[in-house]
Amino acid sequence: MRAHRVRALLMGGQACVFYGAAEFSRDTDFAILAEASNLARLRKALAGLRAEPIAVPPFEIKYLRQGHAIHFRCQHPEALRMRVDVMSKMRGVDSFAKLWKRRTILQIPGGEKCDLLSLPDLVLAKKTQRDKDWPMIRRLVEASFFENRRKPNPAQIRFWLAELRTPQLLVEIARTNSVIAKKLAAKRPLLRLALAGETVKLEKALAAEELAERERDRRYWLPLKKTLEKLRHGG
Repeated sequence: MRAHRVRALLMGGQACVFYGAAEFSRDTDFAILAEASNLARLRKALAGLRAEPIAVPPFEIKYLRQGHAIHFRCQHPEALRMRVDVMSKMRGVDSFAKLWKRRTILQIPGGEKCDLLSLPDLVLAKKTQRDKDWPMIRRLVEASFFENRRKPNPAQIRFWLAELRTPQLLVEIARTNSVIAKKLAAKRPLLRLALAGETVKLEKALAAEELAERERDRRYWLPLKKTLEKLRHGG
């Protein structure tokens, strides 16, 4: 992707590894800029990987802009059978331009750099109807908390209050940052339970919050799934 200057941000399970929440993943997932010039560069990168589209929808810009993922299988010997999935639009996540500005740039062994979704954006992208994503969200935010708890900055505190899913930790951070927690409670009412130390009720509220988010994702995907069904029946 970098060799062909593709505007792409690593996300999914591979990005979770970089953020300290290891996940076994068979895919490499990217958020990409859905513009003609960028897709032309992406096609060159995929050609270098000997990657071909699999399943539906086909590799067309209109499907990316609708919110579909395009799936590829690599045949290059150094990436044999690796699946690459690309998306441009995701529920509850900002435009690619904003994601790009907030991206995390990491240097990996060998000197290569890797562009990732920022941690807050990755957490938002993980809020799906899939069972496996919610334990990962919890681990991602916990990893951020334990790594930075001694000297957190205001942005990290707001992120933890907005996204922590561990009752005990949520109580701890809310009580030590009560002013911010009270302000954020307008958007996340369960923070009032955290401030009161009501861990049992808080756990139930977190479960209800997850169920509501899953249902929103299910409804979001209904028309997209109908499009996929039409494409499958069309051959």
